[in-house]
Amino acid sequence: WLDGMGGSTDAWVADVPAAKIRHFAAEARALDASEMGDFGQVKRIVLEACLLHQARIRARDDLVTMLCKRMNTLHNKAKELLEKIREEQRERNERMLSVFGEMLTAAHDVDMAARAADKPWSRVRKVHQTGKVLLAAIEANGGLAGLLAEHEALVAHHSNNYLPLLDRFYRSHRSLLLRLTAVLVLEPTSTDRRLLDALDFVLANQNRTAEYISDSHTVTDTETGQQVSRVLDTSFAPEAWQKVIRDRRRPGKLVRRHLEICVFSCLADELVRGDVAAVGSETYANWQSQLLSWEECEPLVAGYCAEVGLPTAASEFRRELQSAMGALASSVDQGYPDNADLSLDEDGRPVLTAGKGNQRSASALALQTAIRERLPERSLLDISIRTTRWLRWYRYFGPLSGSDPKLADPLERYLLVAFTYGCNLGAAQAARHLRGLVSAHELSWTVRRHVTLEQLNKAITEVVNAYLALDLPKIWGDASSVSADGTKYDIYVDNLVAEYHIRYGGYGGIAYHHIADNYIALFSRFVPCGVWEAVYIIEGLLAQESDATPREIHADTQGQSFPVFGLAYLFGFELLPRIRNFKDMIFHRPTAGVRYAHIDALFSDPINWRLIEEHWKDLMRVVISIREGRLSSVTLLRRLRHDSKKNKIYRAFRELGRAVRTMVLLRYISQPSLRKHIGRATNMVVSFNRFSKWLNFGNHGVIAENDPEEQEKAIKFNTLVADLVMFNTAIDMSTVINQLQAQGHPASRADLATMAPYQQDNVRRFGDFAYDLTTPLEPMDVHLALHEDTDAA
Repeated sequence: WLDGMGGSTDAWVADVPAAKIRHFAAEARALDASEMGDFGQVKRIVLEACLLHQARIRARDDLVTMLCKRMNTLHNKAKELLEKIREEQRERNERMLSVFGEMLTAAHDVDMAARAADKPWSRVRKVHQTGKVLLAAIEANGGLAGLLAEHEALVAHHSNNYLPLLDRFYRSHRSLLLRLTAVLVLEPTSTDRRLLDALDFVLANQNRTAEYISDSHTVTDTETGQQVSRVLDTSFAPEAWQKVIRDRRRPGKLVRRHLEICVFSCLADELVRGDVAAVGSETYANWQSQLLSWEECEPLVAGYCAEVGLPTAASEFRRELQSAMGALASSVDQGYPDNADLSLDEDGRPVLTAGKGNQRSASALALQTAIRERLPERSLLDISIRTTRWLRWYRYFGPLSGSDPKLADPLERYLLVAFTYGCNLGAAQAARHLRGLVSAHELSWTVRRHVTLEQLNKAITEVVNAYLALDLPKIWGDASSVSADGTKYDIYVDNLVAEYHIRYGGYGGIAYHHIADNYIALFSRFVPCGVWEAVYIIEGLLAQESDATPREIHADTQGQSFPVFGLAYLFGFELLPRIRNFKDMIFHRPTAGVRYAHIDALFSDPINWRLIEEHWKDLMRVVISIREGRLSSVTLLRRLRHDSKKNKIYRAFRELGRAVRTMVLLRYISQPSLRKHIGRATNMVVSFNRFSKWLNFGNHGVIAENDPEEQEKAIKFNTLVADLVMFNTAIDMSTVINQLQAQGHPASRADLATMAPYQQDNVRRFGDFAYDLTTPLEPMDVHLALHEDTDAA
């Protein structure tokens, strides 16, 4: 339907910057029909064209996301069914054995009767009678289709392969999936077309009803233009699928329904992995085509490498990293006898002795108590008013169109909007409790027409910069280190972000925060539960525009992977995650022949340095393309998350990540101070998650928006409010500390460093509830004035 409107929108907006297209589309999306009619014809056409262009892109993104989620759901259901079959296997086995026994008994009785007759025609009659008896036994036990399904279930159980069970869930979705793949234009991102050829084969045979179809088909030769016969190449499918889509008893035949499911399953996987792209999409576009060419990158390499501290040639890059890795491994090996915390078990895995946590001194506890007792108690609304008047962060908000009228009192309106949505109150509830200061329509209209994600980021940056200028946060940290982690928020199920989260349980999305080492939140995003959180770790550092210059990143196990380690290294960031199962990680050798006296059992295969050196130009193309805004780090890491034999750049990033992660693991097991540093950093972001959720008290913490953009606005508003509260707390703490100092109470930097601005005792979330006992009472209605026919009615 969208494609039927006026031809290709790519041609309309070919020379318009992408940022401008997004701005015009957002402006148009915020308008209704009558408001759009107020513009002149040229402006109206521009807005409509950009809106349609973005709608087409988003529709393709959403459709592909639905395809991938649908196939994932089908696989999960089949896995659950297999588990159920395992539980019921004894009863199922007994039933199938009983049916088989009945068939054998019936066949035996017929055979004995035929032998007793001992006449020539008895053999023909025997076969006919046996068939009738067997069919009768089959019908009496659920019919042929039911017994075949039982048989497939048993085969799935005994082979531990749930794939044959997918068919029963796939049937109701088959028509929709075939329609979808017929509408989408798909292309391979490499020269491998096997999967898309199989998809064409499936679409060509979609009206067939036979259980088995021939694997030979007719295609048009691209060179001669003639029709030639070819055998479908199914080698794209994993080995588990090969056993399902082909029947060894029928050479040259394919099981039609299993082939369809196999193709759709592999297609969903390759769309996520980036081996197949959807033309006209953004999230699932051909990311390699978005990279700058080497000719475009080459003039930028020297300046970029100088900025992040990398060598400017492939051979030097390899030599420097290999040398650093070898030197670190030798140092850890030499220091092993003196490392009382580290030992190797009988399998060669590292075992670390748990260290003691830092105990706060009595003076630090006394100082904290004195500060808390003197902190002024303020309502959350009062804090918002106070900090907003100081910082005037709201000046970044405003109408999307320059022709829209500005607000008469922007401070009040934007302040109330931030309070309403930052605390998840919702426009209707906030309006009820604000006693007529503003209506629900005014609040929702302001968010829709005056606030974008980019404007929210700028407002947060303004608060962060003001916080960084204070003296007290400088005692806590210099913002050179950042911790990234996510926390689940409940949302309604019927939207594209909602997914079931295994760790937290329930459906929702993840608020992913980047927290500086002085506790302030630099950047936040709202992401689906099913996405590996590590893909967003670099983006937050690149997207935040505050005065903070973090070079060190901390995360938990979800915040690391080989490509993330490699990309962080190329950007000059040091990724130091807390890896839950570090003892099971693989340590790679710096070189093939090197051996170590004490820790040699840790190491496995050597790093393939030749692969890194050969693809150094590709690595530089990627990071410079991201730096220049041609490619998103999220788009890249989504594609580099999965192992892909078709993606050479993935293999280079994986090998670089292996080297970097090995160095981090060596430092982790040999440096107790680093382990404490990582533990403190990751605990800090956990504390912020609790603090931000404490402020998100409205609607039982459930985000009531289904639009992904509005969901992310809610998270960013919450971050804005949290940062404002921390800024206010730091100011109040500074005032109290100065008063204590003037009164002779000592306040050392070491004691202050143990504190945090995540204070709750001095913040009243629900404000004041005023009442008046002198108001005259209205008379009570104790009788009902009912019409005579009320009871009858």
